[in-house]
Amino acid sequence: MKHVPLLLILLWFCNCSTDKEKMLAENDSILAQGVTQVTKIEVSGNAKAYTFDVTIESPDTGCDQYADWWEVVDLEGHLVHRRILDHSHVKEQPFMRSGENIVIAENKEVYVRMHMNNSGYAKKAQKGSVENGFQATELDVEFAKDLEKAAPLPDGCAF
Repeated sequence: MKHVPLLLILLWFCNCSTDKEKMLAENDSILAQGVTQVTKIEVSGNAKAYTFDVTIESPDTGCDQYADWWEVVDLEGHLVHRRILDHSHVKEQPFMRSGENIVIAENKEVYVRMHMNNSGYAKKAQKGSVENGFQATELDVEFAKDLEKAAPLPDGCAF
């Protein structure tokens, strides 16, 4: 009976270790999949020149794997704006980059999504409008996939 508290403590540590190992394995899986997401969007300006401040989380490892752009796409799959990211952000996560002079109606619903150089579009995106704000959503990675070939495109990775 006097070893029961010790046994309970050992079981607790074992469970914590298992949870930690599971979490690390999930993180490794996310890195391997190149998962990335837009986590926050702040908009300023006016209809002829909005600025989108887009916060991004991406499993950048260097020029071999990095978020190479974010874009605004209308619900029909037409490119509204693309912000090229010229380098990886390995030590800066999450990070925010702005896109300026975005011409869009205040009430026009759009998606804001990320693209990885080695795996394509992310499933996790944001949907909304300047007027009503943005919320997390999931997109089929095949949605408007042809935009991967539309200009502007990155011309390399600085670091």
